[in-house]
Amino acid sequence: MLCRAALSPLVRSPGWCFVLPPHAIAAISRFYILRHNQRLRNESIRYWSNIPFITMPLSRAHGKSFAHRSELKHAKRIVVKLGSAVVTRGDECGLALGRLASIVEQVSMLQNQGREMMIVTSGAVAFGKQRLRHEILLSQSVRQALHSGQSQLKDMAIPVLEARACAAAGQSGLMALYEAMFTQYSICAAQILVTNLDFHDEQKRRNLNGTLHELLRMNIVPIINTNDAVVPPPEPNSDLQGVNVISVKDNDSLAARLAVEMKTDLLIVLSDVEGLFDSPPGSDDAKLIDIFYPGDQQSVTFGTKSRVGMGGMEAKVKAALWALQGGTSVVIANGTHPKISGHVITDIVEGKKVGTFFSEVKPAGPTVEQQGEMSRAGGRTLAALQPEQRAEIIYRLADLLTDQREEILLANKKDLEEAENKGRLALPLLKRLSLSTSKLNSLAIGLRQIAASSQDSVGRIIRRTRIAKDLELEQVTVPIGVLLVIFESRPDCLPQVSALAIASGNGLLLKGGKEAAYSNQILHHLTQEALSIHGVKDAVQLVNTREEVEDLCRLDKLIDLIIPRGSSQLVRNIQKAAKGIPVMGHSEGICHVYVDTDASVEKVTRIIRDSKCEYPAACNALETLLIHRDLLRTPLFDQIIDMLRVEQVKIHAGPKFAAYSTLNPSEVKSLRTEYGDLECCIEVVDSVQEAVEHIHKYGSSHTDVIITENEKTAEFFLQHVDSACVFWNASTRFSDGYRFGLGKCLWCAGN
Repeated sequence: MLCRAALSPLVRSPGWCFVLPPHAIAAISRFYILRHNQRLRNESIRYWSNIPFITMPLSRAHGKSFAHRSELKHAKRIVVKLGSAVVTRGDECGLALGRLASIVEQVSMLQNQGREMMIVTSGAVAFGKQRLRHEILLSQSVRQALHSGQSQLKDMAIPVLEARACAAAGQSGLMALYEAMFTQYSICAAQILVTNLDFHDEQKRRNLNGTLHELLRMNIVPIINTNDAVVPPPEPNSDLQGVNVISVKDNDSLAARLAVEMKTDLLIVLSDVEGLFDSPPGSDDAKLIDIFYPGDQQSVTFGTKSRVGMGGMEAKVKAALWALQGGTSVVIANGTHPKISGHVITDIVEGKKVGTFFSEVKPAGPTVEQQGEMSRAGGRTLAALQPEQRAEIIYRLADLLTDQREEILLANKKDLEEAENKGRLALPLLKRLSLSTSKLNSLAIGLRQIAASSQDSVGRIIRRTRIAKDLELEQVTVPIGVLLVIFESRPDCLPQVSALAIASGNGLLLKGGKEAAYSNQILHHLTQEALSIHGVKDAVQLVNTREEVEDLCRLDKLIDLIIPRGSSQLVRNIQKAAKGIPVMGHSEGICHVYVDTDASVEKVTRIIRDSKCEYPAACNALETLLIHRDLLRTPLFDQIIDMLRVEQVKIHAGPKFAAYSTLNPSEVKSLRTEYGDLECCIEVVDSVQEAVEHIHKYGSSHTDVIITENEKTAEFFLQHVDSACVFWNASTRFSDGYRFGLGKCLWCAGN
């Protein structure tokens, strides 16, 4: 084994600075350690061991691999294996410098986060080949120029270069390149060359292990490679027979062996393909395997190896499975794709759905990809049913909501108890999470409305055009395909959205918040029970896996439309994460009520109470109350304040109201706030025109109300306010699909 490192006298580690003594600097500033030089090896280790390095404790005990991708973010010690196709250029002569620089940047970022990074790299042969070709061409050109003249230079032939010679010529240059790149991030790198013999000899194994641990302790990134200049021919295929034996025949097996020897948490294998496929990559039916389990290799057909390198995908899989058995998680991914190579390593560590993840834990249910396919097939069958059959399914679901009331409320109670015990939900979200008998009855009524109005949802002719004699063109309503609906806290959203999808013949994937897991589970079970009466149980799927929402938003081949139902932050995150899938988002529910000078005393308090207090967590609840200036210090204004106090509504003052008020309320931090609780803002305006301008500046175009008996003023408000719902002398809570007789729209689902 050969070890080489480049260090400066001042060694830095996050939060620490170590000054090495002069004799240690002389020993390690630029050194080579040969294993037979026992004195130099012991001396170097002694000096390094005296340095008080601090190490970050591992986030978990090694011995068992991570079961899910989301756990990869806890990986402390990581090996990154760079295949020949990743490191080398397409002509196989020289290195892909841009790609290599990006990889070094990602490794440095993770190293500076406190992780322990190791790199198993190829590329010495390609680098050496480039160097030797240059030397040979230069030598030949000089000789031919002296003996034959310039006319014969074009006839020069490059001899076949032996791989060991190329490796010998390329190792130093490759390491010098790594050193230069890592120096840009104030990180030191050390080179270690190994052969299979270094693992078979127990003393050498211990020496190698000790060297790597010392380097990691000092925040140094080891760069490991097989010593291809002296490597013997590959041994017979007698390895991989157990956890304790694997021959180092290529860098795949080397990376696996090192990962297990060093008890690493994660091994990332970068190649020139996205991962494992269930058929040859590039074929029409090829699908990327997201998670690979031991035993699945029997169903995979391996192709030929990559354009360069000694191993192929079969070798990678064997090495990965061996490492997995040794307690190291493995991901095989593409390190050459220009769109993802710049962040592939960090994406994997963050738990994103990149490449193929090897796991020993096989989920009981289908994967989300399988659920998407099931939903699409079920949705097509659903769309082919008669309208009466789809309505029958919805009527059945409505009946189940009331018949199974006790079971639903019991499951919801579990969710509420867990949320309260963990204290992870604010009071408004707890209210949204809560189900009750009245809510279930209201749900059932709404579902029956959807069923009654769904007769012409699919197949309705919108337009018929005769474009030639005996030739007509029809525009017909059809399903969208597969919908992904992501919702927070509100379990009542599940049957509402399911009914809408059933009525419109769409497949549906549902992703609810974990805080409503028990409620969502029983409601989905009842939905599938209703679907079963016409054999379309698979049309509606509940995603119960530990799938990250961001990963779901990338399934553009399975999902046709994403509908987020929740906070504005959730909507923004989904819109940002969606890759090639349309998102039907919404804004906040910043709803206003404007009290005009001609408002009816009898109507004002009733409308304001219902708008704010009936269900303050809903998106159609009052958030800002606009009062005409002339109403201040009047009996009507006093009645409004008294009513809000009785209802325990916390009042925040807008800038103008704060200047007039003698109540000393807290001044609002922002006039664009959705409280979702028994809180509201009061602001003063001088006219209906100013009320309209305020709504346009601070509102969300959801629902806005005017209370007045002046028809002319009301008409001005109705005509000029640009919102989805504009009401005259009605509560904001009237903005609801049920009350409109439409069943339930997706916008209002959960109100």
